Amino acid sequence: MKQNKPYVVGLTGGIASGKTSVANALRERGVTVLDADAISRSVTAPGGEALPRVREVFGDQVFDGDILNRRRLGDVVFSDAARRKELEEIIHPLVIGKMQRLTDEAKADIVFWDVPLLYETGMDAQCDEVWCVHVPEKEQVRRVMKRDHMSREQALSRMASQMPVAEKKARAQHLIDTSGSFRATRRRVRGLMRDLQRRLQLV
Repeated sequence: MKQNKPYVVGLTGGIASGKTSVANALRERGVTVLDADAISRSVTAPGGEALPRVREVFGDQVFDGDILNRRRLGDVVFSDAARRKELEEIIHPLVIGKMQRLTDEAKADIVFWDVPLLYETGMDAQCDEVWCVHVPEKEQVRRVMKRDHMSREQALSRMASQMPVAEKKARAQHLIDTSGSFRATRRRVRGLMRDLQRRLQLV
């Protein structure tokens, strides 16, 4: 059954949960995956749509000429929840709008939205279903420490700044545990994709 518009699947999970591995496994299968983080970076890159408003709200001190100094902006927003919310109110609508346009333009029956903060930003409302990637907390802490060169306390603090993984899992329609091998993750993704294509009568 050919869809009039793509069926949108939200792909989310906690920090260092293996979401990139799942996105890569989907891309290997020729599936369209839109990366919200990459789009967010594009709207704040030189000439990006977000820059005029960012300058208006945060001032020239977070810029080097016409280029956004991400480190300086990060220092401002990550120490102040109210300022972080101001930045999110600039960035998130642009990201959502761009993802919707790319989805509408996609010549695909299924499009995945790879969004770390899917529930936190309310972008799950734009999705037909959600897949949540997860690992046991002990493994997640280990991965964050290794990947981001953090202490255990820093890793736990970073994890605590996001919605609890248990809540994300409870709200998602399908779960992917990436604590095994990449081959096992690929096998799980393959099974979920086959099931999805059957449900949409695409096979």
